[in-house]
Amino acid sequence: MLRIAIQKSGRLNEDSVLLLKECGLKFAGADRKLIAKVENFDLEILYLRDDDIPRYVHEGVADVGIVGQNVFAETQLSAVEEQKLGFGKCRLSLAVPKEAEIEGLSWYNGKKIATSYPNLLSGWLQKNSLNATVEEISGSVEIATGIGLADAICDLVSSGSTLISNGLKETAVILKSEAILISTPGLSSEKREILKRLQFRIDAVQKADKYKYILLNAPNSSKDEIIKILPGMKSPTVLPLAESGWSSIHTVIEENKFWEIIEKLRQAGAQGILVVPIEKMIM
Repeated sequence: MLRIAIQKSGRLNEDSVLLLKECGLKFAGADRKLIAKVENFDLEILYLRDDDIPRYVHEGVADVGIVGQNVFAETQLSAVEEQKLGFGKCRLSLAVPKEAEIEGLSWYNGKKIATSYPNLLSGWLQKNSLNATVEEISGSVEIATGIGLADAICDLVSSGSTLISNGLKETAVILKSEAILISTPGLSSEKREILKRLQFRIDAVQKADKYKYILLNAPNSSKDEIIKILPGMKSPTVLPLAESGWSSIHTVIEENKFWEIIEKLRQAGAQGILVVPIEKMIM
């Protein structure tokens, strides 16, 4: 049995639950209880506060956990980063009042910076040979400059709208973050095998998000040209249509490449182009 810790509530909860369900796992939500046994997999889910997940994994109470890179890096606890999960993307950034005139990082010397990430901020200041006072606060960091608590802040940024609404501007990025899967060092071979099975499913879900299934109709006279245009995984499937002289071509492509080739496909004679999402993809 493998134990995985995920957020009970918060920024990563919804995407963590969605990922596990897309892996085919059946379990109860956090609204019912804080521990849930997965019905169809050797897995038990612990619903925890985000800040507690690295410690539970470090101490072996949970074997693995889904947590933000920012939280994991701030705790400075030992655990193994297994893989990035592609959601919960944000950045830990420095921000100052929009009217502040900054000419380089030296502006921060002698300043007071408010943050909920004192370890990451202190490490960044030291790396850049800056001498600033770190003011640790637990929440509402973005108002620290407005109430005179600090000259600048260091906080998580997603879209940047919160900074703008509080009269701040972003000046430097300390850490780019996303959700990651971490594990306890020295997992037993039995638990490592269960984790490999879980990661196999996660990989299948992640690959499916990046690819789309494409099918189109093409005149046989243009078939070879169209096949050359398509950046498929392997050779596409070609099926004859009921109408003489036409074929249906099926393949899988990366979604971000589709718009690069759509005009080429149309110019080559492709018609009835359909793009279909993929639920799982095993390579």
